[in-house]
Amino acid sequence: MKRFADSCEENKHPILDVLRKEFSTLQTVLEIGSGTGQHAVFFAEQLPHLIWQPSDVIESHTSIVAWTAELQLDNVLPPIELDVAKHHWPEQVYEGIFSANTAHIMSWPEVVEMFIGINKALKQQGKFCLYGPFNYQGQFTSPSNAHFDQWLKTRDPLSGIRDFEALDALAKDNQLTLLNDYELPVNNRLLVWQKK
Repeated sequence: MKRFADSCEENKHPILDVLRKEFSTLQTVLEIGSGTGQHAVFFAEQLPHLIWQPSDVIESHTSIVAWTAELQLDNVLPPIELDVAKHHWPEQVYEGIFSANTAHIMSWPEVVEMFIGINKALKQQGKFCLYGPFNYQGQFTSPSNAHFDQWLKTRDPLSGIRDFEALDALAKDNQLTLLNDYELPVNNRLLVWQKK
């Protein structure tokens, strides 16, 4: 069944503007947490030089397959199963890794596992782009983000908007150096690290 997320439609163009720059010289990209599949087909269609590998837990694959089947793009691969907590990362290494709206719905131990896995799955000089809301110096960047964090925690107490400083420290522990921190609409950011 093909699912639809309003957030994917709202944020895809601002994210694309960044990916056009950051992924311009890359060929292979792993998407962590492809969700509905909307981002995978949109970015693959707009960035035809990329081979896009969607991934998610098995329950999401039906929607991802429905979106990819509808557009029939040559540069989108069938989704692979990836649950960051289960340590079954793909053996292939990628030039780029992209993930949107994942860090705040995972528990912190899962975020840690995601960065460990990214270190293994990303080629030297490869880039990891992470989109979402983030706190800075322990502070929310807007009242709407504070409300969103409360909503997340009522849904799952282990989730919540992550601190940029904690994410960057985790990245450094996994051979990733911050390249750019882009401000995007609706109090979201796109963080770009490079494996060095």
